[in-house]
Amino acid sequence: MGYVGLPLAIAFAKAGRSVIGVDVDARKVAQLNAGKSYIADVPGEDIAQVVQTSTFTASSSYDILRDCDVIFICVPTPFDAMRAPDLSYVVGAAEGIQSRLSKGQLVILQSTTYPGTTQEIVQPILERSGLRAGVDFDLAFCPERIDPGRTDWTVANTPKVVGGVTHESTQRAAVVLGALGAPVYCVSSPRTAEMTKLLENIFRSVNIALVNELALLSERMGIDIWEVIEAAKTKPFGFMPFTPGAGVGGHCIGVDPYYLSWKAREYDFYTKFIELAAEMNQSMPFHVVDLIEQALDRLHIALRDATVMVLGVAFKRDVDDPRNSPAGRVIELLLRRGAKVMYHDPYVPRFHVGGNVFYHEPVALLSQPLSESNLRKTHCAVIVTGHRAVDYGFVVRTAPSVVDCCNATVAVDGDKRHVVRLGVGR
Repeated sequence: MGYVGLPLAIAFAKAGRSVIGVDVDARKVAQLNAGKSYIADVPGEDIAQVVQTSTFTASSSYDILRDCDVIFICVPTPFDAMRAPDLSYVVGAAEGIQSRLSKGQLVILQSTTYPGTTQEIVQPILERSGLRAGVDFDLAFCPERIDPGRTDWTVANTPKVVGGVTHESTQRAAVVLGALGAPVYCVSSPRTAEMTKLLENIFRSVNIALVNELALLSERMGIDIWEVIEAAKTKPFGFMPFTPGAGVGGHCIGVDPYYLSWKAREYDFYTKFIELAAEMNQSMPFHVVDLIEQALDRLHIALRDATVMVLGVAFKRDVDDPRNSPAGRVIELLLRRGAKVMYHDPYVPRFHVGGNVFYHEPVALLSQPLSESNLRKTHCAVIVTGHRAVDYGFVVRTAPSVVDCCNATVAVDGDKRHVVRLGVGR
């Protein structure tokens, strides 16, 4: 019942289906059954409504799956320290289902993963039950298409892609997904559906890397990359705007390309574009630290003697999800070089960094107030994620220096000579 599973469960419940949400976290189960939400994209009133009408209930027991017609697997698929896929959550979910699997059930994997996971990992585990996929039960893959913070495209109206192990599995999954009201596009196999999701996110990763590289070039050439992007957006065809930043985060763009690169090596194939894009995007936090040093140089302050406030640690604007946020790497690099770091984020009250090769000691940080006193004692304020709830005019007027990684200060009036903007030549 996370960022993918909970919106899906509530959407089906609001469509009139009887839904059970399974999660191993007893605290989440208790919150859901009390009609409360812990995910910003799912209003608490929506949960309360479906709980009250008994179309939704939450449980921490896998045993309840025996009575279900359809089972969605919506667990995390992170990578490990070497950026190899970690399918332990998928394996754990499949094993939990396997001992309760009943004839005639439909299992749909939604967790983003590499092509082959549904049939090479999930199917063999489920078939330990003695039931056969495509004969005794149906199995399909339908990639999630959740974009946190968006209200125009939700789980209820975003088109779905689905591929089953048999034609019948595909059609049955399409009927189930069609109950949400959005179009359903059927493909020939789970592998095709799995690759579709990766293509969607790799497309974004590569284009973000391209504009990040051009941002670095623009800085050297004395050009404003943000002005260039605005001008290019006037072309009504053949162009799609992407913006530079401190790096990429979240689950999809920062993780999914590595799943395909890892799987491709099994075929003696090296995904050069994907790996070059990842290299570019991963380098951006290091560049941000360089920009911070430039800003501090004007104040004649060394980084090891500086106090830095990071504004925004969520992976994107106006969301409460800090997974794989580039702010984490920026903070680790600053700590490693001796700076004192604090952060402010109205959506993320606690943020964990370190415990890795960039900063060995695990650190738990608490969001600090964006007060005049905090900004005055800060030598540099670094805007990593440009939440709209933050008053950037106040930040520019108060902080001794500002590094803007997302063009949040462009509309601020007044003296901005102490503001360094990523992608803007000086």
